[in-house]
Amino acid sequence: MKEHLIISPAVKAALMAGEPVVALESTIISHGMPYPQNVETALKVEETVREAGAVPATIALIGGQLKAGLTAAEIEYLGKKGAAVTKASRRDLPVLVARGADGACTVATTMIIAHLAGIRVFATGGIGGVHRGAETTMDISADLEELGRTPVLVVCAGAKAILDLGLTLEYLETKGVPVIGYGTEELPAFYTRTSGFKVDYRLDTPEEIAAAFRAQQEMGLGGGMLVTNPIPEAYSMDPARINAAIDQAVADARRLGIHGKETTPYLLARVKDLTGGDSLSANIQLVLNNARLAAHIAKSLVK
Repeated sequence: MKEHLIISPAVKAALMAGEPVVALESTIISHGMPYPQNVETALKVEETVREAGAVPATIALIGGQLKAGLTAAEIEYLGKKGAAVTKASRRDLPVLVARGADGACTVATTMIIAHLAGIRVFATGGIGGVHRGAETTMDISADLEELGRTPVLVVCAGAKAILDLGLTLEYLETKGVPVIGYGTEELPAFYTRTSGFKVDYRLDTPEEIAAAFRAQQEMGLGGGMLVTNPIPEAYSMDPARINAAIDQAVADARRLGIHGKETTPYLLARVKDLTGGDSLSANIQLVLNNARLAAHIAKSLVK
């Protein structure tokens, strides 16, 4: 697959010099937010990584090429195309590459391309997981499978609160993925700091997290590691309010027959509307918070 991979000069130079690099996804640009907030947020996330002492590598497919490190013009291009860009998971890569098409990378595909490029740390908003009602729909995100097979450390604010968080944790346990709480014993729920579910281990410093990931890789255990980082308290939403909005959005999606990879973009957009835009503001802040932590972990890994 490496013959299809293009690493930007800045990212390639950082990797060759042994400097810290943080991968960033592109579905947040095309499917996560409206234009121009999506572009503004993507550039701000990159700047946050730089300010924390690491090199950002936003990842996407452009013209059928797997790109690790986008230019500002490429980020603008994806932001303007928005949902017209294919939301690309593992299954989509062969056809998109063969067609020379564009693709916005999910958590799963960002992990794949980051690993091909030699990037070990990835910051996102929230991972996908087991959807509510999956016992009948079998709607389970490919993100969980990728965490079980690809050796990349993923920093997130927990699984998206629109999911079944308990079943998501059970699935990760089955796949042997360590779920780490950064300064917390409880799984964050994306918009809120708590969920009522316990993580596997609490670690309190980037150095401890880096040491655990290094040990995992040295032992050849395979797979990745999930680091859950609670949204900053100032931006955490009221659980009753956000859960009511999520319940309504899920009910609306079922009524409209929305399923598959269209589910998450619909639910996030619907929750944004139901909360008067407050969920979008929270989303932006938690992504910046995750980017900052990922940069510190990446710095610890290269020491």
